Parts: sequence; structure tokens; C-alpha cells
Amino acid sequence: MRRTLLKTVAAGALALGLGITGAMAQSFPEKPITIILPLGAGGSHDLNARVFTSIIPQYLDQAMIVRLMPGASGQTGTAAAASAPADGYTLLFSHNYFDQLQQHVKDLPYEPTKDFVTVARLNSARFCLIVLADSEHKSINGLLEYGRANPGKLEFAHSGQWGAGMVPGARLLQWAKVNANMTPYRGGGPSLRALLAGDADFTVQLPSTIAGQGDKVRTLACVNDEPVVGSPPTFKSIGFPTELGEMHRIIMAPRDIPADRLAILREAFAKLQEDKTYQRMMGRLGEDTNLMDGADYEKLRPVQSDDYKALVDSMTSG
Repeated sequence: MRRTLLKTVAAGALALGLGITGAMAQSFPEKPITIILPLGAGGSHDLNARVFTSIIPQYLDQAMIVRLMPGASGQTGTAAAASAPADGYTLLFSHNYFDQLQQHVKDLPYEPTKDFVTVARLNSARFCLIVLADSEHKSINGLLEYGRANPGKLEFAHSGQWGAGMVPGARLLQWAKVNANMTPYRGGGPSLRALLAGDADFTVQLPSTIAGQGDKVRTLACVNDEPVVGSPPTFKSIGFPTELGEMHRIIMAPRDIPADRLAILREAFAKLQEDKTYQRMMGRLGEDTNLMDGADYEKLRPVQSDDYKALVDSMTSG
């Protein structure tokens, strides 16, 4: 009788223990999650963050709070995320150029692959080159011809040294043998404002940002195989190679995040992908909802690193 009672008590205690463990595993997150954005306000990352952080709380039962930390071409915010506790409460919303290209052009206070793991690739986008609507440059070929005939006269406002908005434009100028002034700004928003203020002849922006400018700007060319803004030619149509013109928006976590918390975050973003309100809001921005699971994106990172190293070597040789 006593032995049976002890077995019953032990079984009950085991079940209770398992229940507590399960409850603890599912208790994450117990407080709001901070998303560090290493870029300035007004750019495409900022716009995308406003959308997904307004929807995903229903799949996590906690808010996501965006913290803008621009500076040092993304290093300020990225370093803050790298040094944050690996508890899942601080994430990084970055892109592939910061993640895998910068390490080949400067010494970083962190190691991207060792310090971060991908939660999800939110989506991807390709760039377009724009000028003011009243610009004298009416076509992409006209802009490049002017640049070749007038070395140092064109002013290119970009989103930061070796950033997402710099690389496609710099590669285009290199390919076209155009010597232009390249001025870095703290993100896509500031570089766009420089164009609108007349401080630059052209900039490279994403369709979601361009769409919000109405008739203030003219799109001369897009990286996309099929233009998405008006009917400009593609970079490919003028002979420009486009392999490295795609930006991946990625949510990262400190590498040592507990596996169960990483799984919860990945599941929440997977559910976000199917959310009709999210799809509708992203559609209004002109953005895709082509989410990639973090485990799959992790396989792309070393491939990107090799491609970017080759790119940097070609652009800095001599």
C-alpha cells in the first residue's frame, strides 16, 4: 500500500515537474522584445519594421519595440546587439551588406557569423536609381554619358560606406567608368532627403521608399528583371551585371540564444508570413512577403561572404 502510494506521489511529482518545465519553455517572452535597427529613420528598414512589429505581437503575446541606433555604417547598432544578453529579448534588424560584406573592408568590433544567428529573412528587395523629377538627366544612359564627359561632377548620395544603397550604385559607376562624388549618409532616408534637397544628382533607393515620393522623383533604372516602379529600363538591359544588387532584410539574434527561444521566434515570424493583415500592409509598401526561415538563410551567409570578398577585391584593386 505504502509502495503504491509512493509510486503515485512520484508519478505526480514527475508530471508536475514536466508541466512546470513546459510552462517555463512557453513563458518566453515575458516582456517586450527590443529590435535594434542600425539605420536611420525614414528608410525602407524603418518602414518594414513599423509593419512587422505592429502585427507580430499577437503571435508572441508581447510587444516588439524598435530602437533606432544609426552610426558608423551600421556598426553602432550592430555592436550593441552583439554585446546584448543572448536571452532573446534583444534582436537586430539588419541586411546582408552589413552582415557579410563589411567584414571584408574594415575591422569590426564583432564577428558577424560567430556573434549572430538568423531568426528569419523577412524579405528581399532590389534597388532602383532615381533623380529629381525636374532633373536634366532623363535616362540612365544620359546620366552615365554625362558622368563620363564630366568627371567628378555627378553627386551620388548613398546610405553609408559599403552599405546596401552604396554597393549597387558604386558598382554601376565602376562598370560604366564614371568618376562621381560618392557622399555617405546615415541610411536610405537621409540619402533620399539629400536628393530631395538638391544636394545630390542621384541616389539608389528601394521601390517601397520611391513609391512614397509620388511625382517628386523620376526612376531611371531598376535592378529588377522586371521594373517595379513605372516603366524604366532594367540595369540588365543596359548590360550591367545584377547578381549582387539584392538586399536581404534579416532579423538576427545573438548566437548563444537558447534553442527553444530561437524556435519560438522563428515560429512567430513564420506565422507572420501567413497573416493577411501583414500581407496587405506590406503590399501597400510595395514589398514582398517572401520570408525565409533562419535555418535556411544561415546556409547562404558563407556564400555571400565569398561573393562580397570577390566584389571588394575587384572594386579596391589598384
